Amino acid sequence: MSSLSYDDISYAMEATVVVHEPDRLIDTFGTTNFEFHLLTEPMDTAGQTRVRAGKMEAERPRILRPEGYEDLNFEGFGEQAEAFASWFREFGDLSFFKYGFNFAKRNFTEESVHESVEAVKDRIIGDINSSGNPSRAVIIGIEDSWEISLIKFTMEMIGRSHQINAFDFKRRGLL
Repeated sequence: MSSLSYDDISYAMEATVVVHEPDRLIDTFGTTNFEFHLLTEPMDTAGQTRVRAGKMEAERPRILRPEGYEDLNFEGFGEQAEAFASWFREFGDLSFFKYGFNFAKRNFTEESVHESVEAVKDRIIGDINSSGNPSRAVIIGIEDSWEISLIKFTMEMIGRSHQINAFDFKRRGLL
């Protein structure tokens, strides 16, 4: 398969839907494992669904702090600027988090089933609800760019987890 165009990537990002999110978020101080079921419809076969399943590992977020703001210099400014510099050094929030994901191919499966995406989705979500596993996700994506669909899932998990991770870091005095 040739490389994806920016339009292909944009389309996959817009069309991908996480229809069942994991009940858990990315742990602030440990590794988090997620299981996924990525459902796609092959373009050339009606009534068929490709089911890709696997595990992803989210590493604990790391704090990244930009260098260079310790020596703030406000030439020509007065006491207010010095007070701001002091406040900024103590309370300025220029920290960022780095999230790492590992896609574990060793747990990856792919199969084609002769059912609609809707039927497969309902069956898997029913199984998730009966098993009570909080780490499972169901994603409906695009066949030709299914890896982009998986990336969208990881980005959404980061977005959902970021605020609680920041709270946990602040509570422990790390931010």
